[in-house]
Amino acid sequence: MGLFRTKAAPAYGVSDIKAAAGRAVLPSTLSNNVVGAKAERALSIPTITRAVGLISSTVASLNLRSYTLQWNPTTTEYEKNYVLGESWYTRPDPRVTRQFLFSNLVSDLLLYGRGFLAITSKFETGFPASFQWLPASNVTSTDQDEKQWFTTADDLFYNGVELDTDLVVQFLSPQEGILYCGNRTIDIAHRLDESAKRFASNTIPNGFLQQVDGEPMSAEELTELASAWAQARQTNAVGALNQHVQYKMTNENPNVLQLTESRQHAALELSRLCQVPAYLVGVAVGGFTYMNAQQARQDLLIFGATPFLTCISETLSGNQVLPRGKHVEFDTDAYLRSFNLDTENIRDEIRDENAI
Repeated sequence: MGLFRTKAAPAYGVSDIKAAAGRAVLPSTLSNNVVGAKAERALSIPTITRAVGLISSTVASLNLRSYTLQWNPTTTEYEKNYVLGESWYTRPDPRVTRQFLFSNLVSDLLLYGRGFLAITSKFETGFPASFQWLPASNVTSTDQDEKQWFTTADDLFYNGVELDTDLVVQFLSPQEGILYCGNRTIDIAHRLDESAKRFASNTIPNGFLQQVDGEPMSAEELTELASAWAQARQTNAVGALNQHVQYKMTNENPNVLQLTESRQHAALELSRLCQVPAYLVGVAVGGFTYMNAQQARQDLLIFGATPFLTCISETLSGNQVLPRGKHVEFDTDAYLRSFNLDTENIRDEIRDENAI
């Protein structure tokens, strides 16, 4: 009997989602997801990889907390009353870490401008108990434009299989995905990288072969000569030519083409595209004043992560996920407070060492 495994009963108050008639909740092709060609091309650029990594890892490292709003007639403002959160706050998907789920969700929001979480189980109250991340590159819709969505989709397809939209939480980024609005900037960066790759693969300075005397060679013979010369130079340090052919170098080099400066400017443009301060992705900015690590963390949180923090928290606060009147937010105070404590501890250690 030990060879046969029975399915464990769900925890109390939690039930698995079953597919509605003619519609799949999580299709069997879910494991067949692939990174979109556009995303793979964009992420091959170090500046974009760095920016996406900074923003997604920052959001994924923050804890979730719940609150309700109560009107204060004295201050004439709403005040937050923090309450007990849901069980899925610490692990939305029991099979993966919370960091993995939120990191990939933020990456989709940044790259595609939208993200998706499938509801895999519910409490007896009817609200979600667990989720699963759905790669945006595999999700399509017939009633929404590929580039810019103006509202949540009424129909969703994952690898061509229709999903039940009532069981999919749709996140819409406040800004258009960089794969669409930054296509030209990404293409320029790729062209510059390809140019740098060509220079890196050359074993000798750029030049050309010229026949100086003898019977003129045909176009086919010249092509064969150039190909043989290039191939030989890849494997040998010394080349040999007869008296009829000369090798002449050109003045084309990365300095003349301003390739270094162009790639630096492209990296600066990509940091603007991702809305991340340039110095955080390693781009030197002229006239930049000194800034400590604490200010850098605040800049990353304010300029880079805040749009996605707000998008995710407001979506998860909707009636599809939480009871009406209950809200969820990321604990950004703890993120900044933890660094302040570390800084104070380091200062205390330095002060103690100086005292000794």
